Amino acid sequence: MIDPALLRDAPEAVKRSQVARGNSPDTVDAAIVAESSRRESLAAFEQLRAEQNAFGKTVAKAPKEDKPQLVAEAKVLAQKVKDADQAAKTADEAYRAAAGRIENIVIEGVPEGGEENFVTLREVGQIPTFDFEPRDHLELGEMLGAIDMERGAKVSGARFYFLKGVGARLELALMNYALNTALDNDFTPMITPTLVRPEIMAGTGFLGEHSDEIYHLEDDDLYLVGTSEVALAGYHADEIVDLGESGAIKYAGWSTCYRREAGSHGKDTRGIIRVHQFNKLEMFVYCDPADAEAQHERLVALEEQVLSSLGLAYRVIDVAAGDLGSSAARKFDTEAWVPTQGAYRELTSTSNCTTYQARRLGIRHRTDGGKTQPVATLNGTLATTRWLVALLETHQRADGSVVVPEPLRPYLGGLEVLEPLA
Repeated sequence: MIDPALLRDAPEAVKRSQVARGNSPDTVDAAIVAESSRRESLAAFEQLRAEQNAFGKTVAKAPKEDKPQLVAEAKVLAQKVKDADQAAKTADEAYRAAAGRIENIVIEGVPEGGEENFVTLREVGQIPTFDFEPRDHLELGEMLGAIDMERGAKVSGARFYFLKGVGARLELALMNYALNTALDNDFTPMITPTLVRPEIMAGTGFLGEHSDEIYHLEDDDLYLVGTSEVALAGYHADEIVDLGESGAIKYAGWSTCYRREAGSHGKDTRGIIRVHQFNKLEMFVYCDPADAEAQHERLVALEEQVLSSLGLAYRVIDVAAGDLGSSAARKFDTEAWVPTQGAYRELTSTSNCTTYQARRLGIRHRTDGGKTQPVATLNGTLATTRWLVALLETHQRADGSVVVPEPLRPYLGGLEVLEPLA
């Protein structure tokens, strides 16, 4: 939820943000009316309650013969207070519903437009070339005994898979390498729940227009997360947190993630690029809003550090406003080169959510003056199952073997090359 002061003081800026996202500016006008009604209703309630308190003192001091009439008047006033309280609550609910239709205010400089209107900030690394016809990750994975899509489909259906043998070991190596990178940068490791309550899922902004991507267990009214960001954002819900001397709380959440991939029929049906279940290591930061943009750059830098160290060619893009999730004010994606597709594909996504999630979840910190204010929240991917696609294809050799990037070798018992099965 956005800062209500913005609706009063800078409505045109809020409208520009909505338009940049491809949304109607009418949502802003509706929220302004609802916010004004909320304030008026609350003021009316507080005035009546003050009158009730004052009248109560009058009744207490009144002569005995006057009290019956005064008590009767007090009952009428009490009903007015009760009605005003209900009106204020109704107006507050209406405001929250109206404000909830306004997505986070995009940061100045975010490109306008949709998915195709991103801006490339930089391209890093040498795009690999081969003196042989490269195999795709699935063919390589099957030759190595690393990926089994056929049995994944047999057991669970389309877009499921087994990682086995060196495939399972390679993913664990990648995840542990990324985790150690996070530890070296003062992140606290977390293994998080993968089922969360509706208020936590809604608080992070995931129950908006993309709610059809999320698995819902109706009997339990719990949601399966598509990222540990959700659980990590909810971890400090309704708390006043201490940001400490460093000015930030930093978590690295390891979890299995689930996505329905609604609307992706026919897209990326081969291999493990677009699947329903995967593992992910997610960085999550709580900080002072004034530091949020600097923290955003630090998260991207860590992602780039891991990508470069693994010998992957990649680019960093500034995602257009219309392709942002509702909670992100700005998002940088890193996309690695996938040789057999001749294209960059997303490996990491890093969002600055400013105070949007914290306002919805009631997460605050104390300023130097002692007042409380919402924190900023940020998130960024440090490793996922999808990375295996780029790793296998980039480091393949003509015989179907795959060279293990040097940083991963210690996590594989010193294994330098993944060899095809006989």
